[in-house]
Amino acid sequence: MLQVAGIDVAYGHAKVLHDVSLDLEEGKMLFVVGRNGAGKTTLLRTIMGLLRPLKGSIYFDGGDITGLPPEQLYHRGIRYVTQDKKVFGSLTVRENIEIAAYSSGEPLSQALDKVLEIYPKMKDFLNLKAGQLSGGQRQILLIGQAMVGNPRLLLVDEPTQGLAAIVINEIARILKHLKGRLSAVVVEQNLPLVSQLADRVVVLKEGKVTQVLDDASEICNTSLLEKAL
Repeated sequence: MLQVAGIDVAYGHAKVLHDVSLDLEEGKMLFVVGRNGAGKTTLLRTIMGLLRPLKGSIYFDGGDITGLPPEQLYHRGIRYVTQDKKVFGSLTVRENIEIAAYSSGEPLSQALDKVLEIYPKMKDFLNLKAGQLSGGQRQILLIGQAMVGNPRLLLVDEPTQGLAAIVINEIARILKHLKGRLSAVVVEQNLPLVSQLADRVVVLKEGKVTQVLDDASEICNTSLLEKAL
């Protein structure tokens, strides 16, 4: 499904990722963990075509997508949910979903159904300005929008960052609901959440992959992950 093969990535002269590789099978969830500055967001931005690697390649569904622009990757079925929780605040929730529907070519009614499927309470907010939503509700809206248009790969950056425990539980429920329906690469610092949902864990440290965990017992051992960080 997705293969990142030995990529180096830099901002100007500052190299951030060093020979990073990972593999993701179809329908699986891969979590990327690491301390701040480890290069996690840079990795997602590179997969999404927002950054071009200095070396190495990225393959999706058997094809080389290295350096393709984000709009092409979007139409190939890749979605990126950034960590900033930015929505079109002056537009209603319905209008935000309508933008996603228009971009993907999906009828608005189907787009609304997909968002409400993962979070039925959003029905109460459809006519509310999106800027009035809480941080957690904006995060859920963004995940819902990303599901519009039948994506095959979801990239999610720090979905629980700065959220209250009750909202983190809701995000966890949504991710669990999506598991198996599509493939996902999720950057996440909440190790208990990672241990619940991950099929594979990649540990990044100073821009390098230092550990890959595939065994379920290792993934659930959050103390092991903490030591790796």
